[in-house]
Amino acid sequence: MSANKDQRSLIVNDAVRVECAAAVGWIVLTRPGQINAINDAIRQGVPQALALLDKDPQIRVIVIRGEGERGFCAGADIKERRGVETSLQVRQRMEGSRWIEALDRVAKPVIAAIHGYCMGGGLELALACDIRFATADAVFALPETGLGLIPGGGGTQRLVRVVAPGRALDMLLTGDRVPAEQALQIGLVSRLASEPKNLLDEVGAFALRIAAKPPAASAFVKQAARAALEMDLKSGLNLELDLFALLATTQDVKEAALAFSERREPRFTGE
Repeated sequence: MSANKDQRSLIVNDAVRVECAAAVGWIVLTRPGQINAINDAIRQGVPQALALLDKDPQIRVIVIRGEGERGFCAGADIKERRGVETSLQVRQRMEGSRWIEALDRVAKPVIAAIHGYCMGGGLELALACDIRFATADAVFALPETGLGLIPGGGGTQRLVRVVAPGRALDMLLTGDRVPAEQALQIGLVSRLASEPKNLLDEVGAFALRIAAKPPAASAFVKQAARAALEMDLKSGLNLELDLFALLATTQDVKEAALAFSERREPRFTGE
């Protein structure tokens, strides 16, 4: 990355680029001619970019977006040919490339900025993010059953955790395309941009709002909320109390109280 701490960029490979501005790190899929269809360069580059940004102390929020006008990500690149494989070989190959699961190891908040097509593996990538922010012209689908397959990048597991099980099965069994307004209604996305052209500006401003909060609090609240999907209630409540107690004595908590009493904006340091 360049020496300028406020504006930095890095080309990870020919399909993924990292851009940093202020406290927000952007992971950009750079295959616009293929609607950012997933190939091995994306499978390798996205986890590398996530690891880079997650350990960068200047970055507090990560955003994933797709380059070009047509869409966020159209799914797997069907031009990426594989030789004849047995079921065991398919399983072994996919086990070695569970790249979307890299998002599960990221402590910082991750936002998917979605426009146009968000299909198949592209939707699976978005589902692994913490928040999905879309344009009104975005279209979502998991069409794998129409090809005799099922989603293989977490779609069957994450979709039912994001939307109601009946809604999830409707999408999974039919493969129907879901427009953005409906996606908002069912909770597949949580926010829509005012205009498609405003997506990046509005996502950037939204990310900065989160980045302005104490970073440890953001990391811990994400950890607790995600754990709720896996834990029984009692274990989850115990985790919540543990994390609350760890935060209670931090400098950022003291700074928040002091800033309130002095009627000024707080200056959080992450300590």
